[in-house]
Amino acid sequence: MSPKSSVRLFAGVACLALAGPTFAQQVILPTPRLLTTMPMGAQVGTTVEVAITGENLEDVTELQFSTPKLTAKSKLAADGQPEANKFLVTVAADAPVGVHDARFVSRLGVSSARAFTVSKLAEVTRTKPNATLEIALELKGNSVCNATMTARAVDFYAFTGTKGKRVVIECATAGIDSKLTPVLIVADGEGRDLVVNRTSGLLDFTPAANGKYFVKVHSLTFKGGPEHFYRLALQEVAASVPAPRQSATRTVSAFSWNPAADFGVAKTVEVEPNNDRAKAQKITLPCDIAGAFYPAADVDTFEFNAKKGEVWWVEVASERLGLLTDPFVLVQRVTQDGDKEKLTDVAELNDIPPPMKPSSNGYSYDGPPYDGGSPDVLGKLEIKEDGLYRLQLRDLFGGTRSEAANIYRLVIRKATPDFALAAWALHMNLRNGDRNAVSKPIALRAGGTMALEVVVIRRDGFDGEIELAMENLPSGVTAAGLKIPAGKSQGMLLVTAGEKALRSVGFAKIVGRAQINGSTVARPCHLASMAWPVRDASGEIPKPRLMADVPVSITDAEGTPITIAAREDKVWEVKAGEKLTIPLKLTWRSEISGQLQLRAYGTAASGLKPLEVAAKAETADLVLDLAALKPAPGEHTFALASGYVVKYRHNPAAILLAEAAQKKAEAEAAAVAVEAKKLAAEVTAAPAEKRAAVETVAKAASEKLKSAEAAKADAAKRMKAATDAAAPKDIADIVVSEPIRIRVLPADKK
Repeated sequence: MSPKSSVRLFAGVACLALAGPTFAQQVILPTPRLLTTMPMGAQVGTTVEVAITGENLEDVTELQFSTPKLTAKSKLAADGQPEANKFLVTVAADAPVGVHDARFVSRLGVSSARAFTVSKLAEVTRTKPNATLEIALELKGNSVCNATMTARAVDFYAFTGTKGKRVVIECATAGIDSKLTPVLIVADGEGRDLVVNRTSGLLDFTPAANGKYFVKVHSLTFKGGPEHFYRLALQEVAASVPAPRQSATRTVSAFSWNPAADFGVAKTVEVEPNNDRAKAQKITLPCDIAGAFYPAADVDTFEFNAKKGEVWWVEVASERLGLLTDPFVLVQRVTQDGDKEKLTDVAELNDIPPPMKPSSNGYSYDGPPYDGGSPDVLGKLEIKEDGLYRLQLRDLFGGTRSEAANIYRLVIRKATPDFALAAWALHMNLRNGDRNAVSKPIALRAGGTMALEVVVIRRDGFDGEIELAMENLPSGVTAAGLKIPAGKSQGMLLVTAGEKALRSVGFAKIVGRAQINGSTVARPCHLASMAWPVRDASGEIPKPRLMADVPVSITDAEGTPITIAAREDKVWEVKAGEKLTIPLKLTWRSEISGQLQLRAYGTAASGLKPLEVAAKAETADLVLDLAALKPAPGEHTFALASGYVVKYRHNPAAILLAEAAQKKAEAEAAAVAVEAKKLAAEVTAAPAEKRAAVETVAKAASEKLKSAEAAKADAAKRMKAATDAAAPKDIADIVVSEPIRIRVLPADKK
């Protein structure tokens, strides 16, 4: 569609149910997923060997990162051939410190992301077991160790402590996509526990004496294995500075806060003590205050004068900075009643509501498995009377926690209308209560369309429409950027790969544009995804997060099972109140169970009855009765979607390759066997003086035969694996049509 087109799509799609009964099918067509890297990070200016694991790792060609300052090339074996799933990663000396996204590119396209951290600390990777005190791994100051948690055990580390010299020890897990919930302990030289942290993975420790100390790490539930990885940092820190924390990924809730936000207000800091009215910190509005919920039960109190009719917007960022906090703001008017102070509540501000009601159970059943809301504060303060006002700010979780790292930023400002956007792949709900909550990278099959839900947090009263667009798409990919209507919180993007598109990968941008105070304002849209593929969310809590970029790929190794599109790629015109018939064409590339029930999503087709299409039908007619649908005059875009179950064969071409390799191995083994048999006979017939030499040759042939037989067995195993993988399997997925565009003309005047 033309990028200049004015289009709309109703965004009330939270999940899509399959039309027919379903059983225990696998959900979603095979998708590349990066599961682990080892190590999980590297120091600036170094090159490290990185091994990866994942799903659908066939024909991996690249390891990519969300910053060009990290580059990777395949590690070569002694024979000059690339080693499977191993790369040499080079971190530039000027690479930005922090968490970046790593992804591989395979036969099926670009994979899901995994966090990869760049630090200035010296990096080591644990290579030997350290599950006892006696074999504790020695840690040097200002270093970080990459390791995987040993199941049903404790990992031991040793360090040399100096009396009075502070060290900060942190075990990074959740912020780098790990499933580990760590318990962190510092013990003395005899292994006796001194300090323990079972919540945040951080210990601030100052040795009371010189000597050897131990760090113990274990899982809260003593789980372990490849998915329970961690980065253990030991840093020597001056007594007067805040405890340093390792970088972390951003939660979905963080999309509504811009860490670099500047509201043109002078910045200041909270000054303690300010817990009670007698010591309230005097401020003037507007203000931008940096503070901390510290010590435990801290209540920061501020006083300011305001005049009747003033309207202020109050925002607190803390949870969105990656902290386990829940800010609460109480504003009261202060007056005197004789000698007594009288307080009148003016506003209680707490929690930013999600733009879409999220799933109540962690997967897409009654809403998307993403919560775009936040425990942070964003609300309006209306002043009804001149006078003195008192604002109290506290952390509702902070009654017993005394962590100086729990910082906040309090901004009180005049209205600055704005918006923030996030998007995620449309998730599916099966009628039997499917519990999948999986990462869905924008890895397109030729002829396929992927739907992305887009949500908006509206700031400071902004209520206008937002036009969505996707830019910098790879060749062969198009996107229908649809508007979020005025006052609404949801929209949609449709990303389509052409039927003849060739394999490619690119990094796109999702942008929202709106008119604010007479000017066009553009804001980036952050992409969210699941950190791990969760097949059953009743047994594992899904962990969504924001991605650092928006990679898009096409694979031409296989097409999408079904393509649905209007028969003609054009804008279909119709007058208001009339009927419009749009011929559809359907391209079937796989065996589909049952019929499709195509539901229309978009303002022009809202309320349209599902269109039933029989399996293998190549055409269908979509009839729009505009008298019933009542779309407004203008241009509209909508899409059709249905759940379906496909008999999917995974990479059948691999069978041909495996078969050829097996035949070659069998032929080589047979030839070597003939030669070995011939040499064995020669040994028997050889005269005594030549027997030793012949036996040496025969022995070498026998060893060669063993190798050939092993290669033959390995080829047979590979053949079986390829055959098993290509066996037809029932997989449930969503088919989304290419965008359909109509132009509604005004009705004829009577």
